[in-house]
Amino acid sequence: MCLPGLLIGVPLLAALLVFCIRSGGARNFITIIAAVATMALSVATAATYLGQPAFISLPGEMPSTVIMAVDIIVALAIFYYTMVKFKRCWIGLLELLQLAMILWFEHGAGHGIKVAADLAIDNFAVIMVLIAGIIGSLIAIFSNGYMEEFQKEHPDVEDRRPFFFFVIFLFLSAMFGLVLSNNLLFMYTFWEITSFCSFLLIGYTQTEEAINNSFKALWMNLLGGVAFAAAIVWLGMQYQTVELSALLKLGQGAKPVEMIVALLAFCGFTKAAMMPFSGWLLGAMVAPTPTSALLHSSTMVKAGVFLIIKLCPLLGANHAGMMTMFVGGITFFFASCAAISQSDGKRVLAYSTISNLGLIVLCAGIGSYAAAWTAVMLVIFHAISKSLMFLSVGTAEQQLESRNIESFDGMFCALPNLAKCMIVGICGMFLAPFGMLISKWAAMKSVADAGNPVLLLLLAFGSATTLFYWTKWLGKIAAYVPAEENREPGIHGVQWLALKTLSALTILSCVAFPLLSRYGVTPYVSAIYNTTADVISRSNLLIMSVMAVLIVLLPLGFSAGQKQKMVVTNLAGENTGDNLSYRGVAGQTVQVSLRNWYLEDWFGETKMQRYGFGLSLLCMILAFAMMGGGVFHV
Repeated sequence: MCLPGLLIGVPLLAALLVFCIRSGGARNFITIIAAVATMALSVATAATYLGQPAFISLPGEMPSTVIMAVDIIVALAIFYYTMVKFKRCWIGLLELLQLAMILWFEHGAGHGIKVAADLAIDNFAVIMVLIAGIIGSLIAIFSNGYMEEFQKEHPDVEDRRPFFFFVIFLFLSAMFGLVLSNNLLFMYTFWEITSFCSFLLIGYTQTEEAINNSFKALWMNLLGGVAFAAAIVWLGMQYQTVELSALLKLGQGAKPVEMIVALLAFCGFTKAAMMPFSGWLLGAMVAPTPTSALLHSSTMVKAGVFLIIKLCPLLGANHAGMMTMFVGGITFFFASCAAISQSDGKRVLAYSTISNLGLIVLCAGIGSYAAAWTAVMLVIFHAISKSLMFLSVGTAEQQLESRNIESFDGMFCALPNLAKCMIVGICGMFLAPFGMLISKWAAMKSVADAGNPVLLLLLAFGSATTLFYWTKWLGKIAAYVPAEENREPGIHGVQWLALKTLSALTILSCVAFPLLSRYGVTPYVSAIYNTTADVISRSNLLIMSVMAVLIVLLPLGFSAGQKQKMVVTNLAGENTGDNLSYRGVAGQTVQVSLRNWYLEDWFGETKMQRYGFGLSLLCMILAFAMMGGGVFHV
């Protein structure tokens, strides 16, 4: 119990300290120490529990009392923002509804329910702890340098860095509690804390746009919270348990728990930004870059897919499973298409995140052994690569004063090391033998085995569109356009530490693919399905690892110690000598311009959202209507 308690307690203590200390130097020092301690605790937890699952019961009534008190405190804070400060009373009613259900249940039918295990630490929980602990902590370290520059660039924004770091560490503490919880009442509390933290982070700048987007995130996640509370009450009243592990046993024992599973899946949809709830994640772009990286990679959205993947064995060929599959597939396809039409770097990353989360949800909805394995693998590789990309774009925005991809001309000269980090992140998202593409291949195989041609088409064409927008971006920053000066001296050391560490982790995770599968993911999936199989053969995994090593080493071998020959750049006419202009028709001097094709008429954001939102909502309505009619159960 010591390690789980420290995992939750250390970030919580750090949150309180950074909130109380106003000295910038002392706050930065505490942030780094707390981040390093959190990473160390995450690794220690993995070393202790990886391959050795543990179920822990908390003694006495005190933990339940504390959890209930936290529920009330979070609710009061939400009531203050929704009903007092900003007068968004209807949003406060969503919180009131779920709080009333939870308090009524805990003081009534749920009071006598015995919980055998409040915490469950299996391999998947360990993986999530490592993702939140390592990536989340690196984002906190990166924030020291980034937020200092952010406040200089935005003097009109009130400097609330103590509050910002308080919420960051509170977020990490809640995330650890969420992924370690087996008691759904505990998980619900941590779930609500993460929703509230995202609201606070998105609204950090306190502009009208930021406030509106933060409330969009809040009401969508509170809607999911209502479904979570309803699922807990239903499970407790019907089966006298509030344990997630007990729910899985009931479903696998052919008990009628399909509606409970569907409610929890719906809750996961809101947190994971599935269509039609993707708007809150797009709105999060108004927040400082560390917020975007945290929400998109290691915490907020990963909490949603974590819950859905946990429900994997109860999904598949039933209404809850079909709803999950199609909502995920539709989100994957239309979000991928929408990304084509975007030139704003953070917006491309946002749609890419939504798309990949849709793919993870699609795999979870299939409910098979191979699909569950694939979903967990996608979670790992997406978390690392996407956090690297967000931090890279945020850093580029500070140095180039723009995050528009069309402004990245000459980036390889002006920001050479940052460009390399960004290239690693992009390759990690879509190139072989990097993990995301290999996992997508496994996803396609799982969908084909499921025998659903519609989902297979969505996956095939959605994957093709990802190739389109990542190739555009990669070609933009890899093109050699001479720059006047190197701007990298303006990047703080703590930012480089986070960027280079994440770059190394992206490559290392691909090289260690066989180890991740053998010792991390396969034991978890084998345990929940009571069988063992190789989704990708070990020999193929080894070949991929060797390829990843060669991709890194070969360029170094060819360039090391060799004198580089400088040549004049070939342009569309006679080079004037500066590599930036050429003599065109009739001797006219033309400036070099590299521009991408965005196909807005075909893949415009509004059009893709309209189709995606409508189809996803239709899937949910039909699924709940059929389940409510008692057609059949899990």
